[in-house]
Amino acid sequence: MISRRSLLLAPLAAAACRRKRGSGFAGYAFVANEDGQAIAVVDLTAFAVIQHIPLDGSPTAVIASPVRPVIHALTPSNGTLHEISTARKLEVRRKLRVASTAVSMRMAGAGDSIYVLCRAPRQLVRIDLDTFTVAARIPLPADPFDFDLAPDGVTAAVSLGAARMFVLANSKSGESVRIPTRGDLGLVRFQSDGKAVILANTSERMLSIYETGSRRTVAHLPLALRPDNFCFKPDGGQLFVTGEGLDAVVVVYPYHTPQVAETVLAGRTPGAMAACDGEPGYLFVANPASSGVTIVNIKTRRAVAVASVGTGPGYVAITPDNQYALVLNAESGDMAVLLITSRFGNRQKSAPLFTLIPVGSKPVSAAIQKA
Repeated sequence: MISRRSLLLAPLAAAACRRKRGSGFAGYAFVANEDGQAIAVVDLTAFAVIQHIPLDGSPTAVIASPVRPVIHALTPSNGTLHEISTARKLEVRRKLRVASTAVSMRMAGAGDSIYVLCRAPRQLVRIDLDTFTVAARIPLPADPFDFDLAPDGVTAAVSLGAARMFVLANSKSGESVRIPTRGDLGLVRFQSDGKAVILANTSERMLSIYETGSRRTVAHLPLALRPDNFCFKPDGGQLFVTGEGLDAVVVVYPYHTPQVAETVLAGRTPGAMAACDGEPGYLFVANPASSGVTIVNIKTRRAVAVASVGTGPGYVAITPDNQYALVLNAESGDMAVLLITSRFGNRQKSAPLFTLIPVGSKPVSAAIQKA
């Protein structure tokens, strides 16, 4: 989508071609630098930053549109959504003040709208991306913590933290239902078919699962750790959970009769995760306390390698071709690139670092878009 590649990056591209391994990904990583108040644009063929796009605020999340040559960045401290063009000139094209303060955002599957979770005022707001205006506001009864969208792009689930309840809402009708729970709530995610919603009960250290239609309780699954981080296997068939209390990943089967399958050791203080598709498939687990990433074979459920990255790894993304894992290091301000290979663990337990790219001050989120 960015047509200036040959002019801007010919020397770097030539250098990249001399790499012994990895063909590069024909696209870009857009990295949200929270303290730098900017989006860093990383060319994933040349593995270099080609531009920094300044924002009016500190971005914590960025989303690539599946249907338009744009990305969207959220600056929660001032409640503003930014739209950045990726077609020709890399610049902020439109911005919208949604609220005084926001929490997070998600894009509807069709790519026609973005939902923004707001704290002041307490609302879930739907933005129409054609007009870039507010299309709906759903009031919330307490301070929100997290939310997720069902595959229909209309139904939303919002966890309300210490209020010990969550809300199921319909953005078209404006209807919402409050469902009380047994403990403080953190993350919330729909199953991939949208038929059930999974909530992290942080005070009780368990997962609470409810049917979306009937709102009936399906299961409460006790855990050996506090459920702070979620990651689904690409096909949605397994949920991986990490959090305070155990240096491990808990593997959960969320469908039919939900159950905790296994606990897998995953380095020191395992945190954010990302899973790649393929055979056998790997789970990349950030270990901020040891400046590393533990790589788990999803099929065998064993840690097969450890990669040394930068300081404070806190976000992991996989390129769409499943060739690279991108690790953002919030403290050292760089992005580690790991080449995904089926040879993990065959000869040695350490995974080599493909390259390390300085990206800015406190990188916390990234979105990947094809060129």
